[in-house]
Amino acid sequence: MASVKESLWDPVAGFGVTFRTMFRKVFTEEYPFEKKPTAPRFHGRHQLNRWPDGLEKCIGCELCAWACPADAIYVEGASNIDGEDSERFSPGERYGRVYQINYLRCILCGLCIEACPTRALTMTNEYELADTSRASLIYEKKDLLAPMLPGMQEPPHAMQLGATEKDYYRGLTGAATPDGGDAK
Repeated sequence: MASVKESLWDPVAGFGVTFRTMFRKVFTEEYPFEKKPTAPRFHGRHQLNRWPDGLEKCIGCELCAWACPADAIYVEGASNIDGEDSERFSPGERYGRVYQINYLRCILCGLCIEACPTRALTMTNEYELADTSRASLIYEKKDLLAPMLPGMQEPPHAMQLGATEKDYYRGLTGAATPDGGDAK
């Protein structure tokens, strides 16, 4: 036979949580109309960054694709061409000719960001990635590249930031001095 506690008190205690929350004000988030800001380090849509002169930071090394646990990134590297028919898309020997991220597979973990040696790939705070077709969720290089800012020139073009590759990667502008320093 059940005790008085089991038959009377336990059901009332069990419904206590329900009764406490029944009369609280309901919090409704008006999402599509009122968007809350995300945390500063939120992992959202990827972005391929550019140098201040417009050249791409991606050197086509494919480390981001190798680091991706979901196999969502596809990169094909190609060589930059110097000389008369100059076609330079990045300051290095190579550039990412084909760059795709399949957001149907991407888990937004950020391992690709950690693997990138040139900080070419970063993640923005954009989180609205839903779409009605599967094909539109495969982002191509043109969709991922950072927008051109004032003073940037659309590649291909020669490096414009420094006299040498070392100056370029350090962000030193102007003419280089014979000792390798910057003459400002």
